[in-house]
Amino acid sequence: MDIDETNKAIIKHLRDGRKSYKKIADELGLTENTVRSRVKKLVDTGILEIAGLVNPESIPRHNAVIIGVKLGTENMFMKAEAFSRLRGVVSAAIVTGRYDLMLTVLFNDDYNLEEFYTHEVSGIKGVQSMETFVIYKNFNFKVPYVL
Repeated sequence: MDIDETNKAIIKHLRDGRKSYKKIADELGLTENTVRSRVKKLVDTGILEIAGLVNPESIPRHNAVIIGVKLGTENMFMKAEAFSRLRGVVSAAIVTGRYDLMLTVLFNDDYNLEEFYTHEVSGIKGVQSMETFVIYKNFNFKVPYVL
């Protein structure tokens, strides 16, 4: 599916997840059915996902960390997928640079970094090293609530 300028405009309007299709249609000079149809196609093809996001700082006793992962294996895609299924993982991305993967992980009082490393990561073979970056203060950072 092509992401044309109309699709981009609709996606931008959906940043406010509560904006109605009618209001988006009116602002873009489209029909409500056109907006609804395009959003459905974007969702069906996996290009767009509509979800509620939270700022981890706004939830008491929650914090997010970014973890750089260096692998001792060539199969980064399989490892990234395995990491993406671990408890608390918001995202797992294959990256260039010093690390092979960058994880974004959400923690709370009942589930912390120590548990993540000892109970979750320990089951994944081929991890050479990991470095944790605790997010001290964020700006425009929102994640799905995964705990």
